[in-house]
Amino acid sequence: MERIRIAIVGVGNCASALIQGIHYYRHKSKEDAIGFMHWDIGGYKPGDIEVVAAFDIDRRKVGKDVSEAIFELPNCTKPIYPNVPPSGVKVSMGRVLDGFAPHMKNYDKKYTFLLSDQEEPGEEDVVEILKRSGAHMLLNYLPVGSEEATKFYANCALKAGVGFINCMPVFIASDRDWGRRFEEKNVPIIGDDIKSQVGATIVHRVLTHLFKNRGVKLERTYQLNTGGNTDFLNMLDRSRLYSKKKSKTESVQSQLGELRLPDENIHIGPSDWVAWQKDNKICFIRMEGKLFGDIPMDLELRLSVEDSPNSGGVVIDAIRCCKLAIDRGKGGILYSPSAYFMKHPPRQYTDEEAHQMTEEFIQGLREA
Repeated sequence: MERIRIAIVGVGNCASALIQGIHYYRHKSKEDAIGFMHWDIGGYKPGDIEVVAAFDIDRRKVGKDVSEAIFELPNCTKPIYPNVPPSGVKVSMGRVLDGFAPHMKNYDKKYTFLLSDQEEPGEEDVVEILKRSGAHMLLNYLPVGSEEATKFYANCALKAGVGFINCMPVFIASDRDWGRRFEEKNVPIIGDDIKSQVGATIVHRVLTHLFKNRGVKLERTYQLNTGGNTDFLNMLDRSRLYSKKKSKTESVQSQLGELRLPDENIHIGPSDWVAWQKDNKICFIRMEGKLFGDIPMDLELRLSVEDSPNSGGVVIDAIRCCKLAIDRGKGGILYSPSAYFMKHPPRQYTDEEAHQMTEEFIQGLREA
């Protein structure tokens, strides 16, 4: 069976963890598999993926083989497979637009992006690279707040006729007009904003759903996150956080049904950048509610995870589901995988419902 050919926008920590993970699992068996829905999805194993094109704007990465670029600063995720062999694919200069936050110029180069002075590509250039590479799909790993840059690459994917997996919180799959465009072109899309395997939002969602099912009245909650990677540094500019906060907040609120919390009683979002944490993310969740007889209760939880590998297996499952849609000639929004893999899908379901829907999609019992 052919390998799934992917193109990547943004060769940061998440891309590094993903690519290392692909090679790591090429040397593993089903018994060693951790982090996937299934070892085999439609005949595709976790290692049956290869990067055929990549775009970035950092001068330490542009022009280098992908196997080298994923280990360049400011990437700082823990290594999974440090001896990734040369791929023969060089990182192309990407389009900057709003992908670089001005405040990041004020930090040490080991923490921030260093803009390349290479000429930025036009839309036609990116479309040509995608077509020439034979990519089946394009993964979006741009920094939070890259609204215009994400729309630029989504449009390139449409014009190139390749699938689009939107791993970050700009609303493409969950935007009615964008969704219609992918439907009209019969190009599959999964989005928006990737969930981690066991991350802050999925844990918060599950606990919120548990409260609801057990008859606990949730009255107030917060989720505070700190980290030391470029994602958290980028998000120090609060003006870039609107979509991120909306995505994470809606993901939790959706589990409450008609009992949604007033805005002042729910706070979810990044809190601060702590350089020494590197790619480790620490999450604090607090939930206050009432039990039987209006007796108050509260729950506090601390979660520590390596941020970027935490979503690697989820992305590999999303890639394989996207390829299933391509193999079946199915385009447009993939509602079931989006609901299970993403924080802000076009339609929200409980995680149990979304899991079952995605299982049915994989088995061919559900179209999308």
